[in-house]
Amino acid sequence: MKKLIALSLAVAMMLALAACGGDVAQDGVEGKPQVEKKDEFFESVPRDNVPEGKAVPNDAVLDVIIASHPSWAYDENWKVWEYIKEGVGGQINVTAIPSSDFGTKFPLLMADKEAMPNVFGFQGKPSGFADYCAQGAFVSLEFCEDFMPNYKAFWESKPEEDQWLKEARRSADGLIYAAPSYGMDRYTNVRCWLYRKDIFEKNNIKTPETMDDLYKAAKKLKAIYPDSYPIAMRSGLGNINVIGCSWKPNFHYGVYYDYDSAEWCYGATEDVMYDIVEYLNKLVKEGLIPANFTTIQTSEWEELVTTNRGFILPAEYQIRIDYFNQPARLSNPEFTLAGMTPPHADNGVGVPKVNKYNYEVGFVSICNKGDAQTIANAARYVDWFYSDEGIELVSWGKEGETFEWVNKDAGERRYILEDGESVEGKYGFKTIGSYRCVTPDCITAAISKEQADTTDFLLDCTYENLDPGLFMELSAEDANKVSELTTSIDTVVQEGLTKFITGQRSLKEWDAFQQELEALPIKEVLEIYDATYSKYQ
Repeated sequence: MKKLIALSLAVAMMLALAACGGDVAQDGVEGKPQVEKKDEFFESVPRDNVPEGKAVPNDAVLDVIIASHPSWAYDENWKVWEYIKEGVGGQINVTAIPSSDFGTKFPLLMADKEAMPNVFGFQGKPSGFADYCAQGAFVSLEFCEDFMPNYKAFWESKPEEDQWLKEARRSADGLIYAAPSYGMDRYTNVRCWLYRKDIFEKNNIKTPETMDDLYKAAKKLKAIYPDSYPIAMRSGLGNINVIGCSWKPNFHYGVYYDYDSAEWCYGATEDVMYDIVEYLNKLVKEGLIPANFTTIQTSEWEELVTTNRGFILPAEYQIRIDYFNQPARLSNPEFTLAGMTPPHADNGVGVPKVNKYNYEVGFVSICNKGDAQTIANAARYVDWFYSDEGIELVSWGKEGETFEWVNKDAGERRYILEDGESVEGKYGFKTIGSYRCVTPDCITAAISKEQADTTDFLLDCTYENLDPGLFMELSAEDANKVSELTTSIDTVVQEGLTKFITGQRSLKEWDAFQQELEALPIKEVLEIYDATYSKYQ
């Protein structure tokens, strides 16, 4: 059945691209039905022409296109790319496209097979990726597995609890087109509750266990610091999605998958949404949370935290620990922002966790250039990133150049950095397309011990299930349909929830609001998600 689905999608996409003048699907690998024919496809590729210690033949030429993040704009002199080129062998040509331009340039590259690189390094899932895979523009890792022994051995060595990192890359046809990453889930997008531990201890306030405890603690802090907003929430409704677990596991105010009931839901239509809105409304009304939390600028929010006017930070990033503690302690040595167990609603359903977001979104994918030799070389290139040598070089680099030993017998080392420098900006480590796997110690070495020591605790406070919406790939047709439908839905929902929370609309009108939602095409959106997700199961 899955083969038929993949084949149907492939045919549909070939026709669609042909209508636009594209030619990438005219030959070569065309999706899952071709997996059985891989031996035939690669039969002309030599297996003994790769020099010892290298990943590809000497005459291999690989074009790699990566997105360049503005925080760490690609530098051709970065050490990490020097090590990659040296370790892989052959000739590697890297082209960096600013991430702000990637959405425009990507479809143009995909419309012309000659313009396509051998390997793409994406910042996140590009628009239309599922359809490009279905029509054969990308090659699955399963198809290339004979040229990826390190990849296979690496994932076979990992325990069951880590396999979600690989499975989250699997497409609806059952294949993997984006090489999974490993290790960055302990650093990237780790969300949590943070609090001013020093302020709580100074004022003999216990860390809250329930939402009622949180309210009482905030009231005490407000009495002591009248100019404060004790719960320094920002980023508007989006943070409800992070802390939704406190009222109901998996809960988001929009579309989300409820693992407990095994169905797609729309949070704003549920009874628990009223409980959340009522609670936040109370916090806003009593000055315990910024009334403009939906629009507050980052600089204004940071000022609250650094001037003793914001003490509890819901739905924040773990990296904010170092971000605030290190500079603040220059003038206030006692300043301590620390992780706390999330408070939960006392409703018999909420849990002391945050929803899972520590999902590394970067993609590395192999393009179908139609030629067996170039595809095999691209697979060998990606495979190198799963080798012991590759993992070491993209994590740490070389002794004396990028790191030095602190205690070699204990395996303790540190990066060679001047004050204010980062491993991303100076060496290119952990930047887009420059890794697939990193070592745990390279993550902790780039942050303070204080922050690193919170990682296991904060991950324990993270709900185990990743919302499928973060990795599931809608077809272009479905994605366009959902976008069209949610334009009207989002406006009504977001404006409505914001007005209720900020007191611009009375909670007495909640039932009327729910009737407004019933008139929206929410059910149609959920049906699209459900139909797509069924292909993953």
